[in-house]
Amino acid sequence: MSDSVRAAAVATPAAQEYAELRGLVKGAGLLRRRYRFYAVTMSVNLLAFVGGWVAFVFIGDSWWQLPLAAFLAVVFAQLSFIGHDAGHRQILRGRTANDVVGIVHAGLVGLSYSTWVDQHNRHHAHPNDAHRDPDVDIAVLAFTREQAREKRGPLRWVAAHQAVLFFPLLLLEAFSLHVSSVSRLRAMGVRTHRVEALLLAAHFAVYLTAVFLVLSPLVGVAFILVHQCLWGLYMGCSFAPGHKGMPVLEEGENPGFLRRQVVTTRNIRGGRGVSWVLGGLNYQIEHHLFPSMARPDLRLVQPIVRDFCARHAIDYAESGWLRTYGHVLAHLHETSAPLRAAPQPA
Repeated sequence: MSDSVRAAAVATPAAQEYAELRGLVKGAGLLRRRYRFYAVTMSVNLLAFVGGWVAFVFIGDSWWQLPLAAFLAVVFAQLSFIGHDAGHRQILRGRTANDVVGIVHAGLVGLSYSTWVDQHNRHHAHPNDAHRDPDVDIAVLAFTREQAREKRGPLRWVAAHQAVLFFPLLLLEAFSLHVSSVSRLRAMGVRTHRVEALLLAAHFAVYLTAVFLVLSPLVGVAFILVHQCLWGLYMGCSFAPGHKGMPVLEEGENPGFLRRQVVTTRNIRGGRGVSWVLGGLNYQIEHHLFPSMARPDLRLVQPIVRDFCARHAIDYAESGWLRTYGHVLAHLHETSAPLRAAPQPA
C-alpha cells in the first residue's frame, strides 16, 4: 500500500512538495513501527472478544444478551480497525506478516480482507474522485448532483431523502459488508483466496450455530440485529466523517498527491479517547498522507502537517466530532436537492 502511494506521489508535479513534508516527518522519527502499542491493543481486543463469547454462553437464553450484543459490536469494530491498520502495513514490517494479521482479524468478524484491501487501496489512490473512488460510488447515496440525476426507481427516492436516511442506512452497513465480501471473493476466485473463504465459512457457521444453539429463535434474531446493526453504525460513523462533505474531484482534476489527499479529507478534533473510539481515523489527513504510519504516531505528526499546510496555503479541514456529522448531512441534503424539487409544469 505505502509503496504504491509513494510512487503515485513521485509521479505528480507536486512531488517536491510532498518530499519536503516527508523529509520533515522522517527527521522527526515518526515513520517507525510501534510494536508495543499493537501488541497491547490486539491482546486487549482478543481478550474482550473471547470474554464476550464466554459471557454469551453463561448468560444463556435471555434478553440480557442484547447489551452483550452492543458490547460485541464495539469489539468487532476494534478488531476491524486492526485489520485496517494491517492492510496499510502499519503493524509489522513485512507484507506477509501484516496480511496474516489482517486475514485473521477479518475472519473473526466475517469479512474478506483481500477484497477490502483492493477497494481501500483504490480509495486512497483517488480519494473523493467522482469516477475512481469506490467510496463515492454507493448505490443508495449521491455525493454529487450528477450522481443524483442518474438515480432511478426506488434508489432515486432513497437518494432524494438521503440526509434523513443516512444514519438508518448505516444500520445495514455490516450486512452489506458481509454480502460484498462473499460476492467479491467469489469474483476474485475462491481458489486463490482459499484461506479467506474457509475463514468466512467458519465464521458464519460458528456464529449462527452459537446464536441459535444458545438462544431461542426470537432472542437469537434480536441478538443478531442488535449486534450487526450497531457494528455497522459504528463502522459507518467512523469512516464517513473523513471525506463525506469534502470537495469531490471531477474528471481531469489533478491537484497533486499531497493537495489531493489534504483537500478531500477532514480531521476530527479530540484527544486519545476520540482516537481510540475511531481507531485513529480522526487523524484522517495524516493517515492519507502517510498510510503506513503507526496509529499512535498520527497525533504526533499532526502539528507538522498542519504547520506545513499553513505555510503552503493548503486548506486543512478539522471539525468537532458532532459538527462533522452536520457537514456530512448538509452535503447529502444539498446534492440531493434536485430530486426533491417539484416537477415543472409542461
